Amino acid sequence: MLKSIDAKGRWRSLAVAFRMSPEENADLDVRVRLSGLTKQEYFLRRISEREVVVQGSSPRVYKALRNQIADILQEMKRLETAGDADDEFLAILRLVAETVNGMRE
Repeated sequence: MLKSIDAKGRWRSLAVAFRMSPEENADLDVRVRLSGLTKQEYFLRRISEREVVVQGSSPRVYKALRNQIADILQEMKRLETAGDADDEFLAILRLVAETVNGMRE
């Protein structure tokens, strides 16, 4: 029962659900992992237009960044051979670069 009460004492009794494509879900999962937040907290911050601040000291964020950078390296090697860049890949690359740059501050 305590899991339904947030830090401000609000009772969270409503559930929200929506449909998305597998590609959108994969993109969302990457963004949530890179933020270091739970999916619920990520959604709440995004819909309330609050800034999502990445917690760089979190091992979860470090692991997500490491894995994403490994995927980027693999894709860049493929692009070197094929010579074409996919828009979704470039969007994730920008997100990872912004996250890493933000961690420096």
